[in-house]
Amino acid sequence: MCGIVGLFMKTPRYRPELGRLTEVMLHEMRERGPDSAGFAVYDGDRDDVSRLTLLAEGHDPDWSATAAALEAALGAGVDVRVTHDHAVFETSGDGRAARQWVIDNAPGVDVLSYGRRIELYKSVGDPALVAERYDLASRQGTHAIAHTRMATESAITTNGSHPFVTGADTCLVHNGSLSNHNQLRRQLIAEGESFQTENDTEVAAGYVSWRLRSGDTIDEALVRGLADLDGFYTFAIGVENGFAILRDPIACKPAVVAETDDWVAMSSEYRAIARLPDVGDAEIFEPEPSRIYSWSLAA
Repeated sequence: MCGIVGLFMKTPRYRPELGRLTEVMLHEMRERGPDSAGFAVYDGDRDDVSRLTLLAEGHDPDWSATAAALEAALGAGVDVRVTHDHAVFETSGDGRAARQWVIDNAPGVDVLSYGRRIELYKSVGDPALVAERYDLASRQGTHAIAHTRMATESAITTNGSHPFVTGADTCLVHNGSLSNHNQLRRQLIAEGESFQTENDTEVAAGYVSWRLRSGDTIDEALVRGLADLDGFYTFAIGVENGFAILRDPIACKPAVVAETDDWVAMSSEYRAIARLPDVGDAEIFEPEPSRIYSWSLAA
């Protein structure tokens, strides 16, 4: 099962309502994934600041002490915002180095995302309550990716839930399963990627991040992925300035897309799209197998 939601605002018209509309879509995917949920939101670009979204599941760390130690390691200031068991660290230092420092030096803390524009929140439990707990409805921005999970082959944990981010502003959610993720994990570690869970979707996210870091565009990375990722999958992917969709060559996992002049929406079922504004004027289609669909923000 599992449910995917993606919403990309092509124009500024509905960007103030991005969070509210994403929450409407997420609510419709509750039955496909009642175990846990998560969402990533891309908001305003701040060239001088990297943001890390951190999770401390099941304990209450001293975020101020962690931030102070990270400041010393980076040689740059770190500001902290705490929302329940999540914290957002903002720094003018190197975001990738900050991510790795937290992984290596902050026991019990997971780095959910990093980048200039992305924040990511996830938790176990009813997806509607997860959205409410982390105030999804109030968030504004250009695009959002969300997921509801049914844990059929692994434990129900927050850090095992989607979305996953291993590279700057690069977010991935997944419906399906990869059969070669263990082999890929070893290859990607050798290429400098680091992972925090055993989830195959984190490996897919790491693969895309590696290809982008190597100089590929998102389309080029996904073309390579069709050869390198073995399994069945529907991916929704967010990058700093865009949104992409890819289904495997068999395309056994459901997906539907709707597009208007103002927005593009993707979900596992049409009912998640049906309540969006101006949907009656949308072009609605099922994405084809092995075809890459991508949209970018206007320059």
